[in-house]
Amino acid sequence: MECTIDWMGQDGMSFVAETGSGHLVNMDGAPDGGGRNLAPRPMEMVLLGTGGCTAYDVVLILKRGRHDVRGCKVRLQADRAEVEPKVFTKIHMHFVVEGKDLPLQAVERAVALSHEKYCSASIMLAKTAVITTSVEVIEA
Repeated sequence: MECTIDWMGQDGMSFVAETGSGHLVNMDGAPDGGGRNLAPRPMEMVLLGTGGCTAYDVVLILKRGRHDVRGCKVRLQADRAEVEPKVFTKIHMHFVVEGKDLPLQAVERAVALSHEKYCSASIMLAKTAVITTSVEVIEA
């Protein structure tokens, strides 16, 4: 896996990242750090990547279990350390999974498997952050 990050100029803190798979993602900083708030912050990208990683796992695990999953949302709330390096110290992930006759126990198991075995991002972040989860199942 690889990516390239390119600073967009000396008048701000905007960057363009190109992934190894050829996708472009913009990043920027807050105005108090020299940015212009034109795109997500790099640490927001870490958090959203983690949410995407675990949501991907949950949907895949449920589909492989032949469950009729029709929607999956994850809301992440995170706290960071007060001093540098401002690592994540707490992350809560609330999963809202929609499906037909979808057992709560199956969703909880999928979330647990993601965090214990499959989601590389959340497993890495768990080295500095306490990660908690909650699950809500909505009948389709």
